Amino acid sequence: MTRDVIVVGGGPVGLMMAGELRIGGVDVVVYEKLPTPPRESRGASFTRRTAECFEQRGLLGRLGETERADCHFGGIPIDLSMFEEDHFSARGISQYRTERMLEGWVTELGVPVRRGYEVTGFRETPHGIAVSFDGPDGPGEDTASYLVGCDGGRSTIRKLAGIDFPGSASTRGFYTADVTGIDTRRRRIGEDLPDGSMIMAMDLENNVTRVVVHERGMPPRDRDSLTYTHLADAWQRLTGESIHHGQCQWLGCFTDASRVAAEYRRGRVFLAGDAAHVQPPAMAQGLSVGVQDAVNLGWKLAATVNGWAPGGLLDTYHTERHPIGQQLARNARAAIELRLTGEEMDPVRSVMSELVAYKDAAGHLAGMLSGLGIRYTMGPGEHPLLGLRMPPDRELTLHNGSHTRIADLLHSARGVLITTNSSTELNQLATGWSDRITIITSTQPPDPTLNTVLIRPDGYIAWTAPGSHHELTDALHHWFGTPHTTATTQPSRRSSQAVISGGTT
Repeated sequence: MTRDVIVVGGGPVGLMMAGELRIGGVDVVVYEKLPTPPRESRGASFTRRTAECFEQRGLLGRLGETERADCHFGGIPIDLSMFEEDHFSARGISQYRTERMLEGWVTELGVPVRRGYEVTGFRETPHGIAVSFDGPDGPGEDTASYLVGCDGGRSTIRKLAGIDFPGSASTRGFYTADVTGIDTRRRRIGEDLPDGSMIMAMDLENNVTRVVVHERGMPPRDRDSLTYTHLADAWQRLTGESIHHGQCQWLGCFTDASRVAAEYRRGRVFLAGDAAHVQPPAMAQGLSVGVQDAVNLGWKLAATVNGWAPGGLLDTYHTERHPIGQQLARNARAAIELRLTGEEMDPVRSVMSELVAYKDAAGHLAGMLSGLGIRYTMGPGEHPLLGLRMPPDRELTLHNGSHTRIADLLHSARGVLITTNSSTELNQLATGWSDRITIITSTQPPDPTLNTVLIRPDGYIAWTAPGSHHELTDALHHWFGTPHTTATTQPSRRSSQAVISGGTT
């Protein structure tokens, strides 16, 4: 039996990808080489936009209470209280906890997660991809129409596909550990020392403290040669405090390497998450951007499997997400240099500190760091919200008096057309796409500056009114293919790409 999609990698990105595909009606399986879920947590937070992505699928509440995280760029604090909209990230959520939530979700959806299966190769067939693996019962093969590599920075899928991974090599090393039994001053966004060293200490759940150390001149190091004593010795040299008595629950290391795959798609093979982009964790963006990759690709791949995707839809995954990966890598490198270059960087730090006091400058950085500033090119139209995400917490009152939120309308990963009582003609025009979009009539618009809006399944605004009926038809064709009933005006071809700006709704 040939499946629709095989996802390689059972971390948060692979699980999110599988869930997105499954709610789109796709037969999907996950292959993960680790026999059991890891207990360590490389990530301990996620951005505001990623929190919104979880909320769009009804998942955020499963994580329970989250702590609001401070915002900084290269150690320079950004005052988020100056903005009307909430830009705060979620902190104190271990990656293990996020993975556990996502695995529970995909299990409920009926997605098989095959742990202990290491993918060793793949080959193209006339109708798809044949994937080879080594599993608990020996080698085997599975087939699918498409293959998605979510298997981390050392991605087997990327290497087998022959996709280049250009970027900057590592020059610095960082030690990190989760420790219990220590009482040290919290340094949540890190503390930069005059010589270009850096230390961080933040609370996780269950009385665990995450500590990070970079001592100037510390080279990249292989994880197998690192011990907790190495980290504790460096901590003591930099702070004068001893944490040698702590109980190390997990120990890791990372570098300042930064790379972005040259192609996010090659034929029937896709890359997402760290398989597509790696960067130093200066802004806690890795998990967040990977989840957003999954939300961008999932509905497009599902549309293709289900037969209604317009031509070129799958190509928009690369054109929209590759610029995000490139800018993420650039910004992370800039933040690392700002933090860890010695006193010679002090004049730049001083200028940056002055700039972030201005709302426009701070807004640009906040939109970039939170993910709320991402704007995709959607085609014709000049509305300032076009291409931005629609805030999922916006409430609507329906014509029958009931209430709902944008997030609730996106739980099924369908497109959404929201019209007001005065625009029922648009509802009728869109009925040909009612098998793939939800058509809603609200007593008030979702934003004061527009009265009708078309939202993609990933939450981004694809069309707004004021605008002609022809433009709506064009947008529906462009993103949702040919209608299942009477054909309408044929669409024009459009390009799609992404930019990140500070503009937020």
